[in-house]
Amino acid sequence: MSRLTQTLIPRSQRQPVDALNDALDLGYGDTVGKRTGFLIMLTLAGMIAIAGVLTDSTATVIGAMIIAPLGTPILGIALGIVTGHLSLVLRSIMWVLIGLVIVIVLGLIFAVFVATPESLATNSQVVGRTSPSLMDLVAALATGLAGGFAMCRKDLSAVLPGVAISISLVPPLGVVGVCAGQGQWEDAFGALVLFLSNVVALVIAGSIVFTMGGYARDPGSSPSANRRRAYTVVTVLALIVAIPLAANSIVSVAFARWSVTVQQETVRWLADVPGARVYNADWDGLSLTLNVTTEDGKLPPIDALQKQLSTAVPSFIGVVIDAGQAVEYVVR
Repeated sequence: MSRLTQTLIPRSQRQPVDALNDALDLGYGDTVGKRTGFLIMLTLAGMIAIAGVLTDSTATVIGAMIIAPLGTPILGIALGIVTGHLSLVLRSIMWVLIGLVIVIVLGLIFAVFVATPESLATNSQVVGRTSPSLMDLVAALATGLAGGFAMCRKDLSAVLPGVAISISLVPPLGVVGVCAGQGQWEDAFGALVLFLSNVVALVIAGSIVFTMGGYARDPGSSPSANRRRAYTVVTVLALIVAIPLAANSIVSVAFARWSVTVQQETVRWLADVPGARVYNADWDGLSLTLNVTTEDGKLPPIDALQKQLSTAVPSFIGVVIDAGQAVEYVVR
């Protein structure tokens, strides 16, 4: 181990590989107890998370994160990659998929309690998990590193509940099930992407920390495993997940800036109108609708606003002014 590695994972605090296997491998040691415990806690965590999502309760969702055991097989994948044990990797992937199916099915069942699909659009627990960005991946990587160090070091086990809160695994799957049950497939896909990005981030971060900890060179590791190929596969998966997240982040920032620009130009357009007010900027695809009110209900000529916006925002952005009482003006 290098000096830096020994500083980050001191020999006196380093967990033996047997302890990691016991903690992360559901096929090691008391398999029946581990697997039944995993299924019980995952099912309960899924029910709690979905209930928290449907009631828009952050505290309830956090409670589900704390007891959810889904991070165990995910870090088990990382340990299997580092130690070269393909059986551990495949076994851990199987348990992740089992967990995924259980929580999504629970979400589909609980979807019957949703009054209307439109109510999900105002639910902060749903909205916050259906449009993942690159920052979500960065946060997941940092959380994975924290979880990896907590597993490798005897003195950091107390931070594991915090790691569980920081990484979002079960709640996004609950959102997938609820949204799919209401026919909101785009939102369901967004939540699934968030879950997958968190899984990939945990595997990458765990692999990095376990490699730093020297577990690839432990006597129990496979000397013939093709770790380079495994690392390549993980890197490719990371890029597959990161590219759409980065694109979504760029698009979100662009839309936010265009929204602000259009509102500012509209305020300028209404500067001489007494009691004019601009509010509620809502996007529908590439079209932005602004609600505008005035004291007498009259608006200045639309041509002036069209001229202002022609150089302020791209031509493919549509703008509609909603003056109330079912009166709308298509600016562009």
